[in-house]
Amino acid sequence: MSDESDRVQNRLPLDDSRDHLMVRIARMTYAQDKTLTEIAQETGLNRWQVSRLLQEARDLGVVRIEIVPRSMRHPDLEARLAEVFGLRDAVVVPGPAEQGIEGVAQAAGQYLATLKPKPRVIGVSWGRTMAAVAHGLPPDWADGVSVVQINGTVAPVPGIAHHNDVAETFARKGRGRMIPLPVPAIVGERLTREVLEKDRIVADVLREARSAQVLAFSLGIAGEGSVLKRSGNILKHEMDALLKAGAVGDVLGHFINRRGHIVDPELDARTIGLGLQDLKKCDRVIGIAAGPEKHDITLGTLKAGLINVLITDEATATYVLEHAHDR
Repeated sequence: MSDESDRVQNRLPLDDSRDHLMVRIARMTYAQDKTLTEIAQETGLNRWQVSRLLQEARDLGVVRIEIVPRSMRHPDLEARLAEVFGLRDAVVVPGPAEQGIEGVAQAAGQYLATLKPKPRVIGVSWGRTMAAVAHGLPPDWADGVSVVQINGTVAPVPGIAHHNDVAETFARKGRGRMIPLPVPAIVGERLTREVLEKDRIVADVLREARSAQVLAFSLGIAGEGSVLKRSGNILKHEMDALLKAGAVGDVLGHFINRRGHIVDPELDARTIGLGLQDLKKCDRVIGIAAGPEKHDITLGTLKAGLINVLITDEATATYVLEHAHDR
């Protein structure tokens, strides 16, 4: 250890207050998702001291980190998904469907944190699943990343907290900057969308989104549970028409059927954000889906070749493989 490290170490408390500080820093890191820089600013320490106390917390068992090895995944299903759908990569989380999105969201956070090389620009969507992914990202998962929102936003939905805060959390934990897309996900008229997308600010955001090396988004459902329906971006009669036309869910607000085809071109022309053709031009496009209500939208997304990385649960992976050759 250098002389400077010795001096820094000696300035740390050696009594019970050190233990309290250790626990406080651990909570800020793992419960509040704060970065080393933020913790240092709040505690008056430097980044080296914060890192030292976190390491000591792990050594003493104050913090226990569970590493999920690949053997806890489903490499056989992952290989079959990659082969059948031409994917670049797949992550399948084992376990019963009832476990919800948490396991898949954690796996997605780990996947993003281990990407090599780290993306300079990453595009993300919003929603409950993506909020869980953002929460699962480790602090300092990237260094100076630009995080751009790739689809328009929605009004706050009761019962779904922080679903619009995804890009900000990604950026904060990656020591980068957030670039919002400050427009609605779906507008009332096609002309309105065309005018908004020509606006300099909106056009710059979309240009940045198209330059991203990585895109990551969750797949949306159709019906009463759709966030776009619950937020008022889509009216009841519009959702009824989508379902009648065979919609199984949406990809960034673009509603598709089980074969991956757009079901309502008129509504699609009112949707702001990256288009489906934009997805096919990106190097790494990550789709995240969990739960039985996401089975058909995952199948349609894969059949249309809209993603090249799938992160999902065992039941969804099995379903799409069983129906891969449906007509």
